[in-house]
Amino acid sequence: MTLGIIAALPEEIADLLDQMKEHMVKHTIGRRDFYEGNLYGQHCIIVLARVGKVAASATCVTLIQSFNVKRIIFTGLAGSIAPNVNIGDIVIGTSFCQHDLDADPFFPRYEVPLLGKTFFESDVQLNHALLHSAHEFLDPSINDNIHEIISRDAFKTFSLDNLRIHQGLILSGDQFVGHRITAADLISVFPEGLCTEMEGAAVAQVCYEYDIPFTVMRIISDKADQTAHTDFKRFLTEVARFISSQILIKFLQNLQNKV
Repeated sequence: MTLGIIAALPEEIADLLDQMKEHMVKHTIGRRDFYEGNLYGQHCIIVLARVGKVAASATCVTLIQSFNVKRIIFTGLAGSIAPNVNIGDIVIGTSFCQHDLDADPFFPRYEVPLLGKTFFESDVQLNHALLHSAHEFLDPSINDNIHEIISRDAFKTFSLDNLRIHQGLILSGDQFVGHRITAADLISVFPEGLCTEMEGAAVAQVCYEYDIPFTVMRIISDKADQTAHTDFKRFLTEVARFISSQILIKFLQNLQNKV
């Protein structure tokens, strides 16, 4: 079954494309480049969606309609709104909500009009497989070269010595949350929320409407406060891209081993 892998920023898929480059084919549709090839025995379409809910939705529909993908994974960065979710942590989304959606008084706030749904759930089996792969990445008895992938200086700068994996609610909206008051407002409405980003709930809605299993993995880049922009680029290029790609590679290897 063809797997679609989506990201919002180029760095988030760069290493996967590098792994697939020898035998991949590029298709350009809707001003996006879709890279088709095989990774660890799995037929994949890898694509850069760009940022925001509309971009993510358009990309998902193209993957489904033009490439007949049967599963979708979205990977990228997010800002933490939960006190126990820290920079460098991995979040696997099990449910999703658009925190900026408001069609009141015609429909309840946060509910997608005419669908009657506020929360969308990801696929349990994909979540379990991704969770297993993330644990393998963090387990020093399995992966003893993490400091060859991420420098010790980056570990120190971003305090990455106790990375954790979380599962739960991800909030999406077309805004970069970079103020503690905004983050506090979100957590007051969604006390179970783990992080905020700009694409996941849109992917979730499209996959729900097309009955496509999906999952979303986020690497926490900031605490969604006034420091959110600090060292963002460095974290993306020296930390997040490697965590994301290494977990996805383990995910693909595990799929191959099951065949």
